[in-house]
Amino acid sequence: MSRAFVKEDVDPPERKRRPRSAFGLPPGALNYLTASGAAQLRRELNDARRASPIDPARIAELEDILASATIVEVNTDSTTGVAFGTAVTLRESAGELRTYRVVGVNELHLYENAVAWISPLGRALLAAELNSKVISEEGELGRVVKIEAASPVAS
Repeated sequence: MSRAFVKEDVDPPERKRRPRSAFGLPPGALNYLTASGAAQLRRELNDARRASPIDPARIAELEDILASATIVEVNTDSTTGVAFGTAVTLRESAGELRTYRVVGVNELHLYENAVAWISPLGRALLAAELNSKVISEEGELGRVVKIEAASPVAS
């Protein structure tokens, strides 16, 4: 095969000997956080600083996360297209409803049914609109029946 048909820019970072960041993001990817997620992480950092005994590794990790974060405000006006930070409800083929919230990789532990924006499912959801079908690498996941700027709920 000719090298002209090889997509080198989509090779995983490990093949090019570029390490992934500590947060699991590929090199060059921004560390997005919702404003509510960033606020929760700041509270967690403040609690960690006051805790006894102090966990210096967790404090350093939270400081690194917050220092590298790009804060994204959730668009509360749009309910027709999925955006970062919104909750998306899908009706699966069996008729069951399943809700996801598209967030940053460092917020996954903060929300029930959270999905990282950079994951295959997160990317499929971000491409969806109200009443559209969501299709991922595993196949059709369902139809979007509701999109909302969900209020933060810590798990």
